[in-house]
Amino acid sequence: MPLRAAQLHTGSHDLPVSDALARFMTGGWAATPLPDDSRVPGFDRLAGRRARLAARFPGERLLVPAGGLKVRSHDCDHRFRPHSAYAWLTGLTGEDQSGHVLVLEPDGEPVLYLRPRSPRDEGGEFYRDRKYGEFWVGRRPDLAEAERLTGVRCAHLADLPRLPPGRDAARDPELASALAELRLVKDPWEVGQIQQAVDHTVTGFEDVVRALPAALLHPRGERWIEGVFQLRARAEGNGTGYETIAAAGAHACVLHWTRNDGPLDPRQLLLLDAGVETDALYTADLTRTLPLSGRFSPVQRQVYDLVLAAQDAGIAALRPGASFRDFHRACSAVLAEGLADWGVLPVPAAESLTADSGLHRRYTLCSSGHMLGLDVHDCARARAEQYLDGVLAEGQVLTVEPGLYLQPDDETLPRELRGIGVRIEDDLVITADGARLMSTALPRTADAVEEWMDGLLSAPA
Repeated sequence: MPLRAAQLHTGSHDLPVSDALARFMTGGWAATPLPDDSRVPGFDRLAGRRARLAARFPGERLLVPAGGLKVRSHDCDHRFRPHSAYAWLTGLTGEDQSGHVLVLEPDGEPVLYLRPRSPRDEGGEFYRDRKYGEFWVGRRPDLAEAERLTGVRCAHLADLPRLPPGRDAARDPELASALAELRLVKDPWEVGQIQQAVDHTVTGFEDVVRALPAALLHPRGERWIEGVFQLRARAEGNGTGYETIAAAGAHACVLHWTRNDGPLDPRQLLLLDAGVETDALYTADLTRTLPLSGRFSPVQRQVYDLVLAAQDAGIAALRPGASFRDFHRACSAVLAEGLADWGVLPVPAAESLTADSGLHRRYTLCSSGHMLGLDVHDCARARAEQYLDGVLAEGQVLTVEPGLYLQPDDETLPRELRGIGVRIEDDLVITADGARLMSTALPRTADAVEEWMDGLLSAPA
């Protein structure tokens, strides 16, 4: 069924609409045009991005969909976020983009197929349709307004099925890889967006520390922490760039602990892994492990200091031309040496670091970092030779996040180490001669963390 005549999305409990009401709703509405100077973020960069993509597939039709709504429960959908490649090429990041598709024609011309604003004089979608009605979910641009916003020709989504076939990024691995690889190096505007996300994230971490006294009193203190950070993320940007990890005690040994349903114990640590996503959809990704009492115990500091030494080594390995894997190797070497010194490793560190062994990974579990940008694990569809087995380049943004995850039931560990999880994660941009730490406002050393927490907790409300 063509979109222009599609059935309305109404609920079984909606009130019937009489003919008289339907007629009454078609008139008496004032014009509400969008401002003539409206432009999408990064407007002046978008044509170059699309041209670079088209140049990789000369003479081919390319389709880059925004994606569609997904049901949360019955007739309630999850909040929509367009696909990162679509946002990168169009600058369109809003919840109204569901179902839309950017097409690059064989000659390279971009055409955006979208669901335009529904008319007020027919159909009733604008006030009756729960998914797309303006009075239900907000105003959409009409075709002319969308062309001004994006600088590309726009067409009705109903016309898309009439196109000849082409490569679809949702189903074509080669096109998906190209889109990821084109995003590996960030331009200065993108770096600025990530810096903005980092700055707001730092503020969110400060909010969390100030909220600790209340969170410690709540039976699900982890949820309290999650909610506090979410407030900052929604107030300053689009929301969180990924599900917040607020892991207290042994929960920190679960890499992606997002249940966040546990209490907080002042004798334990809190591992907080969280990032604000800007309205342009660029995200930060920071982790700090905080003593809930405000002071590290001797054994907690022992683990924390080893992870920090590993991170220092990883950061020192970042520079243009270095292998992407170099910083992970540097982090791993420090962690393996430390574990061997503690008598935890059953083999020497040098042996553990070989490809045939890797026994230290029982306690480190995962890689020490990843690319960062529109996705928290950015450019993941890039080919290995361009990413994992590639070399770093100026303008790339990545995380360095070594960790130790000492499981509470691991009998290879001394009892005092069991149940401690520590990760320290920062965001860095590769520069001409090294890397710039974007999250300098967040303390990293144990002493600085304690001093920072003390200042926030003692400050007047």
